[in-house]
Amino acid sequence: MDKLQILAKKAYALDCSLPDWEQWCQEQSLPKFTAGQIYQWIFQKGIVDPNAFTNLSQPIRSQLISSFDWTLPHVDAHLISKDTSEKYLLKTADGLLFEMVLMPYENRSTLCISSQVGCKMGCTFCQTGKMGFKRNLSSGEILSQLILANQNLKEEKVSNIVFMGMGEPLDNYDEVVKACSIMIDPKGFGLSTARVTISTSGLVPEIRKLGRDLPVRLAISLHTADDAKRSAMMPINRTYSLEILKEALLEYPAPKRYGITFEYVMIEGANDSIQDAKKLVRFLHGLKAKVNLIPINHFPGVEMKASDAERIRQFQTYLTERSIPAPVRYSRGQDISGGCGQLAAKHQDELDLDPREVSRRRRAENKKEIKK
Repeated sequence: MDKLQILAKKAYALDCSLPDWEQWCQEQSLPKFTAGQIYQWIFQKGIVDPNAFTNLSQPIRSQLISSFDWTLPHVDAHLISKDTSEKYLLKTADGLLFEMVLMPYENRSTLCISSQVGCKMGCTFCQTGKMGFKRNLSSGEILSQLILANQNLKEEKVSNIVFMGMGEPLDNYDEVVKACSIMIDPKGFGLSTARVTISTSGLVPEIRKLGRDLPVRLAISLHTADDAKRSAMMPINRTYSLEILKEALLEYPAPKRYGITFEYVMIEGANDSIQDAKKLVRFLHGLKAKVNLIPINHFPGVEMKASDAERIRQFQTYLTERSIPAPVRYSRGQDISGGCGQLAAKHQDELDLDPREVSRRRRAENKKEIKK
């Protein structure tokens, strides 16, 4: 099956969509409805042990076990914040580390999902970019995060998904779209399209494609509406300028009720002046938009500081007086490095280290293992 990604010398079961399972059943001379049964056990019920697929015969269960890898990523560390947010450090079958953050609220549970191990984008205010890029996560590895989170919640289930963890989701377009399609499939996880949000730094061709392929919510990691500043902060802007980005956003079929969300990290002296607010208002003209103002979170190796409360209030007031909703979002899980821009696949004893130092130590450890 050419669509399936091979992990641990077997096809990974969670990488299989419903058409994949239908193809497999056809190859095994099994009824087509068997594919739907397998698919629902995995994604609707969140069970990844074929021994528990009670409506399938024992020979089929045995065949599933022998033919596919059913293992979820190993939970290498589990940190709980004072605000009840939970960060999971997960290990892939090939030994790479990535993170997800579960944020329980009174009336919902939001899961911040990773789409890559590391990131290529190199944004100056984000710790993930400093660890470099290792590889894309497969659709199954993306979905495994939701399964693990639901297992942790037990009686409840994740209600909201935000692709704001490690990586640039649209740089892993096919796998992210495949995973999202299963998330919103009524026979899969059955999540509302309004509760799945993909955030991007501004990959314009993929934004245009996403508008045609998937009816989920879009968030833009913007952070300034000044081209020179944005190019310095976010290298992607050197390829797709604000003008090019806006052209794509004006054409994007965003739901009228929600529009497009813009993430705006507030950095002292960098992008928090009234002049910056004026440029932002001009950029947003013609778009139905909400702007999340996010005081930058500290992480080792970066000198940038969050704007003070009064500066944020003035910036917020300028936007709201011009009918642009601009809530201030203080990141949860900051004490466990689980806030926006802080994810770098670290253990508890590495939280205060620059990601480059963490990478150096791990390379040294790997060399020692090889010598043994």
